[in-house]
Amino acid sequence: MTVSRIEPVSKTRYKVFIDGQFAFALYKGELSRYHIVDGSEIDENVYQILYKDNVKRAKLRAMHLLSDMGRTESQLRTKLLQGGYPQKIVDEAITYVKSFGYINDREYARNFVESRKEKKSRKEIYAALCQKGLDSELIKEALDECYAGEDSLQAIKALLRKKGYHPGNADLKENQKIIGYLVRKGFQYEDIRKVVNLTNVL
Repeated sequence: MTVSRIEPVSKTRYKVFIDGQFAFALYKGELSRYHIVDGSEIDENVYQILYKDNVKRAKLRAMHLLSDMGRTESQLRTKLLQGGYPQKIVDEAITYVKSFGYINDREYARNFVESRKEKKSRKEIYAALCQKGLDSELIKEALDECYAGEDSLQAIKALLRKKGYHPGNADLKENQKIIGYLVRKGFQYEDIRKVVNLTNVL
């Protein structure tokens, strides 16, 4: 196995490519200890030591990231890749934390919907979860499970209270404005009709 390239990640950490493939990231002291330079040969024993050390670091980094805040698998994977770990090692770290239930996209989606369904529309929540890298079918399942029609009405009422809107006292201009606002937020017109005073809009 030949070191084909070494790229700096930071002042003290470097990506090491072996036979053209990104193998692992090492600290400056490790490069010196194992005499790793461009064109040098690495025997199998040294490779396994360095690989296992990187897997251990990736697992610890994953645990640290998850202790900081809840994340989807996609978010955690992205953070690890950005942290200078190769795909193969990231896969091992992800498998490790999943085996302990530390990441569970289905549970994440369900909790996300439950915590926001009284203030956000289905459309807004769907878009937010898509941005977090969750599978669209999984998102729809969580929405169907947690976001019943009555929840949509409660979310509309909560937003209207926040805006100081009173259906019985609103004029034509105010009603038109609030309807446009709710439609842009992603609420269904039928649900809006049940809450907003539409008698002076139609």
